[in-house]
Amino acid sequence: MGILNVTPDSFWDGGRYRQVDAALAHGLQLIAEGADILDIGGESTRPGASTPGAGEELDRVIPVIEKLRQRSDIPISIDTCDAEVMQAAVAAGASMINDVSALGRPGALAAAVAAGVPVCLMHMQGDPQSMQRQPSYIDVVTEVRDFLVQRAAECMAAGLPRDCLILDPGFGFGKNLEHNLSLLRDLDVLVAAGFPVLVGLSRKSMLGKLLGRAAEDRLPGSLALAVAARQRGARIVRVHDVAATLDVFRTLDAVEDPRGTAGAGPEGHEQNSVSRTGVSE
Repeated sequence: MGILNVTPDSFWDGGRYRQVDAALAHGLQLIAEGADILDIGGESTRPGASTPGAGEELDRVIPVIEKLRQRSDIPISIDTCDAEVMQAAVAAGASMINDVSALGRPGALAAAVAAGVPVCLMHMQGDPQSMQRQPSYIDVVTEVRDFLVQRAAECMAAGLPRDCLILDPGFGFGKNLEHNLSLLRDLDVLVAAGFPVLVGLSRKSMLGKLLGRAAEDRLPGSLALAVAARQRGARIVRVHDVAATLDVFRTLDAVEDPRGTAGAGPEGHEQNSVSRTGVSE
């Protein structure tokens, strides 16, 4: 999953792709590098970020979705918590909803049911304004899993099919470094719940704390985390650096299985497909 932020304040690429033409060019670049899904977001969820109104968020994301849909049939994920944005984005051509609040805002669950597309439910302790002040857990792995499984059950009861649900433990969202490392070490606990798991670890502040590196110097650490997540069963890896991540995955595939060398280039990597009806291998 390639990340395309059309925000002024995202921690890594905020402001670079605010203009539609720049966002379109970057999205097409991510596709050329081998992305299976594009995740387009118009609301920054970095710690302390403010929340834009739905109108502002729509102005940021809808023109980009429409332009990309004219140029490519790649699955597009809308990264939003807002019901109105979900509805408009799917109408414009998005085929997945990625919600860091797990459909917790007013109207979001009903909007997702009506949209009939796959939905990623993420765990977050608190909200972007407060989540990193003093995150606290007794057992972070169990608590995150239990929350996501319970939320998935609530979504299914409301009408979302099981095969439309994806779970994300929410690395960096109300977690400190040790929480994040514990969640990654024991990612198989969440995978065992039986839902596809998405992880977002790319260039995050946990690497700054772990390695003392600024965001622009975190690519090696990001690649290591992506590999660790994939080895522990993650089905979708959300990244800024698509080409580099796929190079690492294809190299490891070649070592583990000679068949992994088939179809060299971005088109040859193993894909997970996301459609309007669900997630499949």
